[in-house]
Amino acid sequence: MTRHSPAQDPESLDRFVAAQDRAYAVALSELERGRKESHWMWFIFPQLRGLGQSAMSHLYGIADRDEARRYLAHPLLGPRLVACAQAVLAHDDRSAEAIFGTIDAGKLRSSATLFAVDGPTVFTTILDTFFDGRPCPVTARRLHA
Repeated sequence: MTRHSPAQDPESLDRFVAAQDRAYAVALSELERGRKESHWMWFIFPQLRGLGQSAMSHLYGIADRDEARRYLAHPLLGPRLVACAQAVLAHDDRSAEAIFGTIDAGKLRSSATLFAVDGPTVFTTILDTFFDGRPCPVTARRLHA
């Protein structure tokens, strides 16, 4: 059995805490300015594991609805996710692509779809505002499989 440090364990939420310790303030600042410029999408707006092919998308992928619920309930990660979502919504006059770029706009849609199922309405509002209310079909299908 392979042993990982908590920060590198794909089964531990500590991996997000460790990554965000280095990048959360930058990510929130970029979102408040309305333009993502650096590389933090995987661990700020995580999506279901298996949607991306990179090592980063695997490490920071959410396994299932249970892990998504635990992420939302985490005393640090949940509030940070909501704060970042609210920062995005402050730019409702722009497209997700203008804020994130095309690829990361798709990741935002996947993340919002994942967390809208059991989370606060801010994630549904992201889908409504930036994606015409349409969830990511692949994420939705995997969540309801």
